[in-house]
Amino acid sequence: MSYFKNMQRRDIIVIGASSGGVMALKELVSNLPADFKGSVFIVLHIPAYSESRLPWILEKASKLQAVHPKDGDQIEPGKIYVAVNDHHLIVEEGKVRVKRGPKENRFRPSIDALFRSAAYVYGSRVIGIILSGVLNDGVSGLWTIQQQGGMAIVQDPDDAEQPQLPENTLEYVHADYTISALDMGPIISALVTEPAPERNKFTSQQLKLLELEVIIATKGNAFEMGIMDMGEFTPFTCPQCHGALVRLVENKFIRFRCHTGHAYTASSLLAELSEVVENKLWQTMRGLEEMDMLLSSIADQYKELGNVQASNLFRSKADESGKRAQLIHDLVFEQEQYSEDVRLNKEDV
Repeated sequence: MSYFKNMQRRDIIVIGASSGGVMALKELVSNLPADFKGSVFIVLHIPAYSESRLPWILEKASKLQAVHPKDGDQIEPGKIYVAVNDHHLIVEEGKVRVKRGPKENRFRPSIDALFRSAAYVYGSRVIGIILSGVLNDGVSGLWTIQQQGGMAIVQDPDDAEQPQLPENTLEYVHADYTISALDMGPIISALVTEPAPERNKFTSQQLKLLELEVIIATKGNAFEMGIMDMGEFTPFTCPQCHGALVRLVENKFIRFRCHTGHAYTASSLLAELSEVVENKLWQTMRGLEEMDMLLSSIADQYKELGNVQASNLFRSKADESGKRAQLIHDLVFEQEQYSEDVRLNKEDV
């Protein structure tokens, strides 16, 4: 009897969501009982400048206490821990860490950062859940949870306000459950009573990379810790810091890390590069328009001085710059924002 009493259970629940995730989270927690024995950790993508009111929203929808944790808070059963804006939510043995490490997949907090830390510390005790959203932050982390013996639950894409994240996840992770958010509460409540199996063993290389990435999310120092030795060098550079990127492969899933610690999936890297290209086009157009204005100003100055030849010369150069600016202007509005989610747009197929 004491053997079962002391057996570890599936009591660490980590949840990731982005666009459309608030409604799904409310539905999920609404069906968790007041005596729920698990600890729930949530990352919802929000802008860095926007303070989250998610704990207040979830407390109104559920019977559990929901909080923004402080760094070092003890983990308690029956409590919901919600990531604060612009900080990663990381779990350690028995406590929560709130750290401003490098962005992952363009986000801080990052779903992957939370999921990896849970997998590293708690292994098969973890239940990972992906809800409504876009792109694929969380796919790598959920795969890691499952590889460590944990369980993977994905919101049914037909039930999600934004189905792209669930669809992307299901391409790379064989979910234990693919269900509606409303149905997750009873399932999770039953799973937390089950004993956790033995955690799967990673190779020493896999375990070293997992540990390194968890540490990077808490304090950076990726280069000093040897991240560049963990993957294959690529010709790409980090859109945020222009550092070199190494390529990491998990099963068939491709990721990238730069030497300062920023992390990307192939899809989030494509999305970020698309945005960089558009910004560069705007900057080029602005430069050409400034040149047009300066050349026109010089032409006006020479005209006032009575030097018609010089005035006409600079006026013609101003016209040339204006035409080039118009060409770039047209390119800006033709430039598309890309990510791998473009393949999910049935209208483009």
